Amino acid sequence: MPVLYDDCLKVSVSFLKRHGYLKPDHCQSGTIFWSVGEGESKEITARIGISVNTYRSPYIELYYTCNSKPVNYRVQLVSIPSNLGKGVVWFFVCPHTGKRCRKLYLVGERFLHRKAFIGCMYKKQTQSKRWRLWDSILDCEDAKEKIHSRYFKKHYNGKPTKRYSQLLKKGEKIVSPFELEKLFR
Repeated sequence: MPVLYDDCLKVSVSFLKRHGYLKPDHCQSGTIFWSVGEGESKEITARIGISVNTYRSPYIELYYTCNSKPVNYRVQLVSIPSNLGKGVVWFFVCPHTGKRCRKLYLVGERFLHRKAFIGCMYKKQTQSKRWRLWDSILDCEDAKEKIHSRYFKKHYNGKPTKRYSQLLKKGEKIVSPFELEKLFR
C-alpha cells in the first residue's frame, strides 16, 4: 500500500495565515498540534515547534523530534501580489525541489512538497472505478440536498452565486444507466 498524502501530517500556508503568523514584518513562534479523536477522548499524536519570520528574507523554521532524532531546518517563504489587487499570496519554497507550494507534507523526516516523494498518492487515487462511481452518485445527491436546503442562496444581485454554479455542475454529473449497471455486477 502506498503512503497516502491524506494520512500525512501537513503544514499549510492557510493555517499560518489563519493563526496570524503571516503578518507583514512580523516574527512569531508557536506550536502546531495534531490530534486524534474528539472531546475528552482527544489525544495529541504529534507536535512541532515553528518560528515564522516575515521580515526581509521570510522563512518558517520547523523544529521537532522524529524517531528520537532532533530535526531543525528552515523553509523559505515567498509572497506574490494577489491577482485581486489586495495584499499578497504566500507560498513555501520546498527545500528539496525548489517548487512553490501552499502545503508541505511529512513523509519520512522532513516536511516537503508532494513532488519530492516517490510513490505517494491521494486516497482517491487508490479507489477502484466502481467506488469512484459510487462517490460521484453520492456527490450528486449531496449537491441536490444543499441546493434545496432552507437558507441556501441561489442568486445575488440577479446573478447565480458561485456556490450555486459549482453545485449545479456537480449535480449535472448524472450517471448513465450503463454505468449504474456496472455497479451491480
